[in-house]
Amino acid sequence: MRIAQIAPLTEAVPPSLYGGTERVISWLTEALVDLGHDVTLFASGDSETSAKLEPMWPRAVRLDNTVLDSTALHMVMLERVRQRAHEFDILHFHLDYYPFSLFSRQPTPFVTTLHGRLDLPEHQPVFSTFSSAPVISISYEQRRPLPQAGWVGNVYHGLPEDLLMPQPGKLAGKPGYLAFLGRIAPEKAVDRAIRIATRCGLPLKIAAKVDKVDQKYFQEQIKPLIETHDNVEFIGEISDREKSAFLSNAMGLLVPIDWPEPFGLVMIEAMACGTPVIAFNRGSVPEVIDNGLTGFVVKNEDEAVAAVSRIGELPRAKIRKHFETRFTSKRMASEYVALYNELAGRAKPTLRLVKDADSAEPLQSVSR
Repeated sequence: MRIAQIAPLTEAVPPSLYGGTERVISWLTEALVDLGHDVTLFASGDSETSAKLEPMWPRAVRLDNTVLDSTALHMVMLERVRQRAHEFDILHFHLDYYPFSLFSRQPTPFVTTLHGRLDLPEHQPVFSTFSSAPVISISYEQRRPLPQAGWVGNVYHGLPEDLLMPQPGKLAGKPGYLAFLGRIAPEKAVDRAIRIATRCGLPLKIAAKVDKVDQKYFQEQIKPLIETHDNVEFIGEISDREKSAFLSNAMGLLVPIDWPEPFGLVMIEAMACGTPVIAFNRGSVPEVIDNGLTGFVVKNEDEAVAAVSRIGELPRAKIRKHFETRFTSKRMASEYVALYNELAGRAKPTLRLVKDADSAEPLQSVSR
């Protein structure tokens, strides 16, 4: 198939460090190319891909201090895609609801994967107005606030099978700390992770990014906790190259979230390393974690502390095997291709006017 992947310009594809959506787009794009498809990636110019890259801005907007209005750049990108839409069999957007109006008015099939939370009041009129715009969820829980949306499928994220691997000797070893990975923000509740590790009498290593919007929260609420607990080490943001060792050496990954997270990539990253996950029962957690197999789903800190004592019951080799079955990028890409074919089959024929050779009257004929 001729497939267009349209990414946000906020980060490069893939991002150098943190950036969940753009990382997933990269993994999907590369897997689609590996499957033999003709893929074009619309993204920032500093992106790296084996697909055809259509650079929409020289570099990731987050790293470009000259950009004051990133929405303007995304509007230009949408128009560029519209101008080239006839070149593709399917247009796959990762831009929330921005494509809905424009691309509902042209013939090329399109679909949007929704990567964020959908429980905000403003979402209701948008998805009611564009209820026929085809959208894909990344967990069934993500759909709950918007039953009126045009859901055409659910595809769980996946990462390359060999991107993160259990470190040699760790599957049978006894790692010595609990881990927290991702981003420091109120909804990620790293303060819970600190309390859980402290109650268990175990070290906690925090490998996390602090966005500008969360700097005050970090400085006022989290940094003092780190400084007053000898068992806590703040490492900062780490790259994919560092994650295998970080996660393989951990007893378990703590995911004490306090929001309806649509999909937590850190959970499948831990699974790829054979590391058990202890996660609070919010958002997609019960869909991603097989309780008692790849980790434990808990309701509160008391249950989390009890779960830590049971981590040794979960064979790390089985966790890795389960990852290979459920959460690889090849599986993700195959599921998307099935949806692409279904959407392409639903596409309505576009009618154009032609003239019969023996008549001055125009006739309608199918061009697609």
